[in-house]
Amino acid sequence: MKDSVCNLIIDSCSELPRELCEAEGLTVLSFTYTEGNPELADTPQGLTGVDDMFQSISAHDFYENMRQGAMPMTSQPSQLVFEDAFRAALDTGRDTVYLAFSSGLSGCYEGACMAADRIAEERGAASPQDLGLYIVDLKLGSAPEGLLVAEAIRQRNNGLAASELAAWAEEARYYVHTLFMVDDLTALKRGGRIPASIALAGTKLDVKPLLTFDIEGRLSMVGVVRGRKKGLRRMAEFYEKGHNDDMYSAVAAVGAADADEDADRLCELIAKSTRTSLFLRTHVGPTIGCHVGPGMISLSFWGEDRRQQTSISDRIAGKVRGR
Repeated sequence: MKDSVCNLIIDSCSELPRELCEAEGLTVLSFTYTEGNPELADTPQGLTGVDDMFQSISAHDFYENMRQGAMPMTSQPSQLVFEDAFRAALDTGRDTVYLAFSSGLSGCYEGACMAADRIAEERGAASPQDLGLYIVDLKLGSAPEGLLVAEAIRQRNNGLAASELAAWAEEARYYVHTLFMVDDLTALKRGGRIPASIALAGTKLDVKPLLTFDIEGRLSMVGVVRGRKKGLRRMAEFYEKGHNDDMYSAVAAVGAADADEDADRLCELIAKSTRTSLFLRTHVGPTIGCHVGPGMISLSFWGEDRRQQTSISDRIAGKVRGR
């Protein structure tokens, strides 16, 4: 890594290997989680801690505790954490970019912007950008966020300045596609991510929901399948139809909660039907795991501009709102 490159800050939702983050000099801001089941709050089965990318607890133990009744709830980094991280980065004398978890799923981006504005005010700058501090709302879930951050590292190391990297990320986020499957919708319902009526219907029908994110970074259900094998085939077909095949973006990011065998199978299906042989394998971290539960598996990749896949009326609405 060159000394002249800009600082890059991410959050623990990115699910990148910790070794990669450390090797590239990234600052990782951690979400936290607290046990919400009062019966387990003070027991070894309860889940309370810092999302340190499974350094202090294994993915297996985390999800096994959820299977046994743990109901952890998440919190984004505090204002103090944001401010301390931004001050430390700016004090290095280098410009800084923070690639934030989706505003469609969390208040993380808004909190970061508030902290950046306060630092700008205390340092007598008209805006954070005048200090060389750029905050980008990735509008992506965790697995696609990791895929984008991995490429952002390469772009930074190839010479993009902070302002250029921020502009790159604001455009690149629309070219990342994702599809993920959950065992059921109970955890998403508990976290308020989907209506209770939808969760109840999914449970009654005994189906595996398939979900994605819209261009605003909000959850969107795209279908259901009966059985995980059919779900994995659907995901492989989704990749085959939509992925970009150039040398740098032909990578499939496959994330799993505690479904490693299914992740292996998905990689096999993709490799069999395409030329793809490069896979970014990760575990779905504690922050996202609290909301999706055990058994979740995700697939993300680079493809065409997702803004062109929205309905005509939604595109018109986006123009009205200046997007």
